[in-house]
Amino acid sequence: MNIIDKLNSKEDMISPGISACIGCNVELTLRTCMKVLGPNTILAIPPGCMGGVGVVGWDMMSGANCPVFFPLLDNPASMLAGIKLYYERIGRKVNVVAFAGDGATVDAGFQCLSGAAERGDKIIYICYDNEGYMNTGYQRSSATSKYSWTSTTPVSTEGRGGKKEHKKDFPMIMAMHDIAYMATCSPAFIQDMVRKIEKAMEKQEKGLAYIHVFNPCLTGWGIKAEESIEVSRLSVETNFFPLYEVIDGQFKINKEYKNPKPVKDYLTKIKKYSHLNEEEIEEIQEIVDEKWDRLKKLASL
Repeated sequence: MNIIDKLNSKEDMISPGISACIGCNVELTLRTCMKVLGPNTILAIPPGCMGGVGVVGWDMMSGANCPVFFPLLDNPASMLAGIKLYYERIGRKVNVVAFAGDGATVDAGFQCLSGAAERGDKIIYICYDNEGYMNTGYQRSSATSKYSWTSTTPVSTEGRGGKKEHKKDFPMIMAMHDIAYMATCSPAFIQDMVRKIEKAMEKQEKGLAYIHVFNPCLTGWGIKAEESIEVSRLSVETNFFPLYEVIDGQFKINKEYKNPKPVKDYLTKIKKYSHLNEEEIEEIQEIVDEKWDRLKKLASL
């Protein structure tokens, strides 16, 4: 049985709420991850897109076939360690998982997550990266990429604007914590995602396992639901968001293209980049190339 057939045969752990955006890749990611994790899981969803739209527990006709709780702050990493420790003491193995992101993990939640990495807490942390906050409009965060539009970094009538700073390379930051496992995933490559969630389940007994999933936001990015998977795929095919993993300190690239597509192919699909000129696109291409070369060097060590 191949990975997709195996996945389809598993019980759907999540019943999405009616407020979730139709075609949202974040919902697809959560449902996929939970199918792999199974019922022996305790799930935490802090404030963010997935809690607010009612994927589980916050809306009509939603629910989950496992315990779910909603921390009031973006600090689930500091809370999950105690839950994991309790179950270890009573001799029961469970997956203790955070599904967080929406900009908050890389900003408000980072200190708690960094502390969990330092302590080697035996939990799984899944971060969905939609490059911004979605609480009152699509707002800038440290996850927002350079020159992209947000409601708090608007574009002027002359076309200039957008965020001026580089995006925080959060997967690399987590990898440098020397945690048990770190991996990047895309909803356009489901088989790769399934394998990495399974690997995180295996590695969590050695310490923190961190999964970073790049998920386009339909409303924030200005794309249609039917374009979402294509945009996700282009982010990988252009090396804008490379797929790789770090296993016990060893870097491994999972998708490498002999002739990667120009990053312009990706940027021009997304409305939040529609104001960019050729010079800015070329600058982003240089940033992507530099980061890709750095990753290849780490993978060759």
